Amino acid sequence: MQVYETKAIRNIGIAGHSGAGKTSLLESMLYHSGFISRLGKVEDGTTVTDYLPEEIKRHVTISSALAPVEWNGNKLNFIDTPGYADFLGEVVSTIRAVDSMLVPVCGVAGIEVQTEIVWDMAEQYKVPRMIFVNKLERENASFTKVVEQFRQAYGTGVIPLHMPIGTEDSFNGIVDVISRTAYRYENGKAVEIPVPEDMKDELETYRTNVIEIAAESCDELLLKYLEGEIPTDGEIEAALRQGIAKGEIFPVLAGSVHKDIGVTTLMDRCINLLPAPFVNDGADPTAIVFKTMADPFVGKLSFLRVIEGTFNAADGLYNMNSEQEEKIANFIIPCGKQQTNITTANAGDIVAVAKLQHTKTSDTITTKGQKVMVLAPIKFPQPSLTYSIRPKSRNDDDKLSTALARLIEEDPTLTLDKSVETHETLISGIGELHLEVIAERFKNKFGVEVELSLAKIPYQETIKKKVEVQGRHKKQSGGAGQFGDVWLRIEPYADAPFLFAEEVFGGAVPKNYFPAVEKGVVEAMSQGILAGYPLTNIKVTLYDGSYHPVDSNEMAFKIAAATALKKGAVDAQPVLMEPIMQLKIKVPENYVGDIIGDLNSKRGRVLGMEPDEEEAKQVIFAQAPMSEVQKYVIDLKAMTQGRGRFKMNIDHYEEVPAKIAEKIIAEAGQKE
Repeated sequence: MQVYETKAIRNIGIAGHSGAGKTSLLESMLYHSGFISRLGKVEDGTTVTDYLPEEIKRHVTISSALAPVEWNGNKLNFIDTPGYADFLGEVVSTIRAVDSMLVPVCGVAGIEVQTEIVWDMAEQYKVPRMIFVNKLERENASFTKVVEQFRQAYGTGVIPLHMPIGTEDSFNGIVDVISRTAYRYENGKAVEIPVPEDMKDELETYRTNVIEIAAESCDELLLKYLEGEIPTDGEIEAALRQGIAKGEIFPVLAGSVHKDIGVTTLMDRCINLLPAPFVNDGADPTAIVFKTMADPFVGKLSFLRVIEGTFNAADGLYNMNSEQEEKIANFIIPCGKQQTNITTANAGDIVAVAKLQHTKTSDTITTKGQKVMVLAPIKFPQPSLTYSIRPKSRNDDDKLSTALARLIEEDPTLTLDKSVETHETLISGIGELHLEVIAERFKNKFGVEVELSLAKIPYQETIKKKVEVQGRHKKQSGGAGQFGDVWLRIEPYADAPFLFAEEVFGGAVPKNYFPAVEKGVVEAMSQGILAGYPLTNIKVTLYDGSYHPVDSNEMAFKIAAATALKKGAVDAQPVLMEPIMQLKIKVPENYVGDIIGDLNSKRGRVLGMEPDEEEAKQVIFAQAPMSEVQKYVIDLKAMTQGRGRFKMNIDHYEEVPAKIAEKIIAEAGQKE
């Protein structure tokens, strides 16, 4: 593949709801460009961009994939993205790499949940958008209905540039509104035909609407239009380009990947209407790493969007975040799993680099010897579902650790933690499907089979009344014995998890044994007396005891203290405590009642609500026990059809209701 100048490059993310035909559309474009000689199919697992084992198995896109399409002297860097919310991080990183978004939608279903999510994200980052209404050959498909749906949702800036010829199974061509030209398609190639007579009047209405909307974004066209002049096709397109770049105009094109209608026309319009990368002349080389792929055989592959300047492989790279030099042999142009090498990457292009040692996603890259401003990091969505992870074979512990590090480097929406309370290794992701796919990647990429399960609830135990108790340890087995004797006052303490104090008078317990007493108490606290959970929020005071001048030692006092703590806690009205989560839930207004009802059924309590006018949603602030909301991401998705979002973190601990505590304690006893 040749090196392209910036003006000949278009960086376009393909995003939308699953099933809209994103991957099939890109496959068709690769076919028409000559990159492949035979069309692959998603259901057969033979497409260029869905090549991972997990994608082939499920027939869905899981990882964003770069596919450069060479068309009419231009390079269209398409990035195919997943259509499931569990892989939203792939869309987020793609938005940072591209200059516009192509949003395919089904001509039957129209706007679906992921369409809304992608659109809102693109709006947030001011990314221009083009809509492609696909699957118009299907029963009940309606181009007009979908266009109207978009206009109602996103305003009059949504304008159709096509009119379909025929409907459903008889759909066989399009009319270009700007040029007033009709086409039917033979083997995917547009063949000009006369505009059908029954469409001519409506065509003029469509064209007038395009001119009026375009004129709102271009003063020159507006002046001509007001003066009654008829604009040329080129003037209309120039005005559209301005409006699209500003995020004021969203063109809608028609087609059918299945019948190979409108695909080549779509590529032409991507070149004519979507913006080329914006760069500053003479700027120092600057790039951002927007994606990392980990391969156990090839190594790490870092994807770079060149923001400014020109990179030459011979100059090497310099990471501004890690302040480390990186040596490279060349730049890689990936297309699915196929790769081409080049030595120069111009401003605006997207390339990959293999085996960078000190570089991760979001890092800013320049060339050796240069210093540039560090770019803002990519803001990935926070994990919302946590599982415990362990290898099926204990012999795979080391392999699991290596694989975890690689996968977390590859997927910034994954986090890893080690629970102090439950001693589990915890992996957190966006949703259930996300973590299921990760488990498969452990096996497919690294040969490690893992088991995932809901993480254990980190319950705690505490006491509700003050007690005084003696702990005595005496052991005589010939020779030096062991003797330790302590009196402890054990009481509730709200200000900290634990406080140790001493009030010993007259040397009843020598000072050099105080640390041993405290250590014995702390170790005994690690396993409570109700269900084996840690004991917390207590104050322990050593106030009396006795010792033996020969037989007393640190170990004896440590055992005596642990004995006293365990015995005393039983009489101090022990209770089980559970973590209470703070939730911030954002949903459309019509789902508020369902959310509140569900929270009430989960022993939750709503603390308040406030409108988010920017997103036209309601924000609900609530608290609920962790045990009730561990899989809240799944529940919320079901209640809101995927339109709800939430954040959650541990806020405090509260006493578990008696009946529920009895069940937890009984289950803990059975496990023993």
